[in-house]
Amino acid sequence: MTSTAPTGTTASIPDPAQAQRRILRVLVASQVLSGAGLAAGVTVGALLAQDMLGSTSLAGVPSALFTAGSALAAIAVGRISQARGRRPGLTTGYFTGALGSAGVIAAAVADNPVLLFIALFVYGAGTATNLQARYAGADLAAPGHRARAVSTVLVATTLGGVAGPNLAAPTGDLAETLGIPSLAGPFILSGLAYALAALALAVWLRPDPLVMARALAESKDPVAAAATTAADNEVDTREGRGGVVLGALVMVLTQLVMVAIMTMTPVHMHDHGHGTAASGLVIAIHIGAMYLPSPLTGWLADRYGRMKIAAASGVTLLASGILAASAPGDSVALLALALALLGLGWNFGLVSGTAIITDTVPLATRAKTQGLVDVSIALAGATGGMASGIMVAATSYPALALTGGVLSLALLPAVAATAYRR
Repeated sequence: MTSTAPTGTTASIPDPAQAQRRILRVLVASQVLSGAGLAAGVTVGALLAQDMLGSTSLAGVPSALFTAGSALAAIAVGRISQARGRRPGLTTGYFTGALGSAGVIAAAVADNPVLLFIALFVYGAGTATNLQARYAGADLAAPGHRARAVSTVLVATTLGGVAGPNLAAPTGDLAETLGIPSLAGPFILSGLAYALAALALAVWLRPDPLVMARALAESKDPVAAAATTAADNEVDTREGRGGVVLGALVMVLTQLVMVAIMTMTPVHMHDHGHGTAASGLVIAIHIGAMYLPSPLTGWLADRYGRMKIAAASGVTLLASGILAASAPGDSVALLALALALLGLGWNFGLVSGTAIITDTVPLATRAKTQGLVDVSIALAGATGGMASGIMVAATSYPALALTGGVLSLALLPAVAATAYRR
């Protein structure tokens, strides 16, 4: 029969367990690099726009632009992955993010806000690809270990994510020696990191996890196929649709709240006299909390169920919003704790939501559906980034933080309703 495998049997297909271990190692390496690229840009994007435009009300535009760009990239990466495999899709996304980083540097040198906004939009491809990589970790995982596989990929982002913001000051100094505005310095790191992540995937992500998963599913060996198709066969169409909606809602809402509060925190700190190093430290702690708990979160989701972790996400985000709203502007420690809770709540939502989606989407349409779900996540981030600057300009940072925390409680009735139907 004709399939993505060279023959109709598993004789020509590598051992799935061995292939999964290799794939996770390559994904971990690429996530370390891409995490540095993602975090470096997040740290100074709002400050760069504020410096160029001289307006706090538009400081949320960079976050909105690169998250909007990630929406388009999520569609492209998902469709390329569906048609040709994870390796071409992820490689293309990271190379595009590297080009966007170069464009931001050029815009800063030319002091051209229009070019800056276009480049930030392109830069968003790196953000989308960083998130899409988590799905590749679950393609060959057994149903009972999918959340842990996703978590392994996510936690690798921690190393680069923590290093990136803390390199903001040194890369700013490097940029000045090269005649580039200091705030554009972190984008030098972003461009290099994204390019290296793309190269690592292009060379070493073999076998392609999605292509191999299809080959196993299409093979005549029921034992080999069981690991990737068992969960799909257990889910009826109605429950599958409900799972996609719930998984998407969990990730969309957590992304909206997280991006809104995170985007304006460096600006809030800057307005209270804190320097780039202090805001970089807070963002580094936030990024660490977004990814570092992933192995534990994945184990909890596999052990106790996705619904309980999704509900925990809403409660944790509420606590973050209350603390951020009540923390004095001159307290780096309390703001760091608030942003740590913000990252943890996001982690709970992303891991549980991703596992729900992967459990309920058939392999034949998995990558395409995952890409569309990530579009919704990216649009939520764009909305949060854009609205955050406007809301802070009209009210205050505490009002933004408290509103985000309260909004996150909408997860609880959605989870309760889904659990009741089951």
